[in-house]
Amino acid sequence: MTGIVTFTAAGAIDATYRIGTLRRGSFTRAESYTREVSGKGVNVSAALAAGGADTAAVVVLGADDVRFARCGLTAPLLRIVEVPGATRVNTSIIDADGATTKVNAPTPPLSPEAWDAAVSTLRAELAARTDPWLVVSGSLPELAGTGTLVDLTAVRAVAREHGARIAVDTSGGALEAVLADPVGIDLLTPNAEELSSAVGRPLATLGDVVTAAREIVGRGVATVLASLGADGLIAVTADRAVFARADAPYVANTAGAGDAALAGFLLGLTRTPAAAAGGADPLAVATASAAEWGAHAVAHASTIVAGPPVGIRAVVETSPDLSRALTDEGEA
Repeated sequence: MTGIVTFTAAGAIDATYRIGTLRRGSFTRAESYTREVSGKGVNVSAALAAGGADTAAVVVLGADDVRFARCGLTAPLLRIVEVPGATRVNTSIIDADGATTKVNAPTPPLSPEAWDAAVSTLRAELAARTDPWLVVSGSLPELAGTGTLVDLTAVRAVAREHGARIAVDTSGGALEAVLADPVGIDLLTPNAEELSSAVGRPLATLGDVVTAAREIVGRGVATVLASLGADGLIAVTADRAVFARADAPYVANTAGAGDAALAGFLLGLTRTPAAAAGGADPLAVATASAAEWGAHAVAHASTIVAGPPVGIRAVVETSPDLSRALTDEGEA
């Protein structure tokens, strides 16, 4: 079985508050509160494990929170790189209408020694797996004392050393750095806003998304999986575009849906040999799986899914209508 190692250089504690009404500048008593070890790669690994994959989550966490991390549901998946102090806290506030207001703490800088330890841990996990995937997820920290983000060159070199395919899910300056040298990236997973920013223009239709994704593919990325919010998602390669959309049974928490969709896509890819042997379209299988896992995730109160989708089926279009207008949520 293909092994999938996720790498989160800026781990987090996710704090989720459920309230009645969010009123700016006023006191609000939460109806419930949960706290869990997170960070995008941890979320991806949790979904992968729920889908039966062999996975490990290399994650940088503050020493103050390591004991807590080792007691959580995801503890068996974690390969913790410990740094001094506390882990940053990302806060989600979910009101009675189901709207999620999210505030993420700033990403603390990482010492050169901690960065080297993270890369070494990553190397060990990739070496333990056959034909692995490496998923680089979330924000990248600055390298302490440099004022610049950590350089993924060493991470990409380790991936090449072990024959790992690379998926990247990041944003902001980290995404810009990847797009400046994207050759060798097998999968990139921007949302519509990030894709729009990457090409420098708004995206109003499905065709706009495909054209923008193909520009990224033209720079050296094999596949772009673009998430479009409630509109669904689309996987774009040099010669194909496959659209999928799945309805969630209800919306409990939108945080973590993109991570679950990425996990679903990779889980779909691991079924490619069987799909091809049975006459199915491997890219369509993976894209449908991504949509189903994303819809499954938003029905969870937690940012971490506890099991595979049940009763959720995606609608897949292998020749989508490129003139279709995106809704306000999907548009960027």
